[in-house]
Amino acid sequence: MTTSTARRLIFLLLILSLTLSGLLSACSPQKTQHTFDLADMSEMPADVQAAPVSVQQAYQFAVANEDVLTEIPCYCGCGDMGHTSNFACYVADQNADGSLAFDNHALGCSICVDITQATMRMLDEGKSVDEIRVYIDQTYAKYGPSNIQ
Repeated sequence: MTTSTARRLIFLLLILSLTLSGLLSACSPQKTQHTFDLADMSEMPADVQAAPVSVQQAYQFAVANEDVLTEIPCYCGCGDMGHTSNFACYVADQNADGSLAFDNHALGCSICVDITQATMRMLDEGKSVDEIRVYIDQTYAKYGPSNIQ
């Protein structure tokens, strides 16, 4: 092999490796930046930590964004359970020591989680809580009565 052939081969290998590293980095998972906070997963009970990612994120969002989710209704029928907002699908109460008492309702209710995921998406799109509430009312009212009176 001549020197010029060896240089061409090295050059081609370099180009190939740069191209592959660029393709691989484009396929690697990227950390999503949100316009809202998510509570740390270590704050969640074990059953939430074992749940699907969308459910985990919904609980994390609820804990970190009570002010938002208390303004958003749920339409799964959980008003009969005493829930007064989408937030109540995740958090039942605050204990005397300040820790949260979690409600496990949303672990098995896709409507609760879908409403929270829609809220998260729309916040990322720059929508106001009022705009989100209108969308939730229009989209989910067909499933049952609002739990916000």
